[in-house]
Amino acid sequence: MVKKKAVDDTAGAERPALPATSWAVLGLLSFGEELSGYDLKKWSDWSLRFFYWSPSFSQIYSELKRLEKAGYATSRMVAQETGTRDKRVYRITDEGMDAVRTWAREAPVDPPVLKHGPMLRLWLGHLLEAEQMREVLARHREFAETMRVRAEEDVEGAKGNEAWTYPTLTLKWAERYYASERDLADAMLADIEELERGKRP
Repeated sequence: MVKKKAVDDTAGAERPALPATSWAVLGLLSFGEELSGYDLKKWSDWSLRFFYWSPSFSQIYSELKRLEKAGYATSRMVAQETGTRDKRVYRITDEGMDAVRTWAREAPVDPPVLKHGPMLRLWLGHLLEAEQMREVLARHREFAETMRVRAEEDVEGAKGNEAWTYPTLTLKWAERYYASERDLADAMLADIEELERGKRP
């Protein structure tokens, strides 16, 4: 997981210092669609969650307010065809497009920070039974394969949409990443089996 901290978009620029989540939400708007908070959550679950994280609804709405205050997004109320209450939709402004373009081109890129729960548990393997460690790794393998399949399906769903060319590449990366996590879990399960064989009389 990448650290979520406030980053200035350019050195010395007179722009507000925004947290990475703001740039992620603004980035979703940069594809040109007018989106509601619900839409943004759906899109982030479809794309961001595979390689960064998917902010909650409350975080998305907080960031949208921040972006409006900064002049990077505008909103309006639209009537729903179903007769339910009106919804608020958001669109990026020209200033917002310039800001996120500058941030994407010039802001420092933090290296990913790995927080691997299964490996932390395995690191404490001297406190566990071998079967417990196998269960942890088996659940991680199942999770990784589930995520790989979802990323693969989303790649298929994005085909033909030119606007999503680069998000589709990140989905392909996610597919490969979770495949490698699945394979690493298999390798670690084999390592534990070998370790146990060495302990047997």
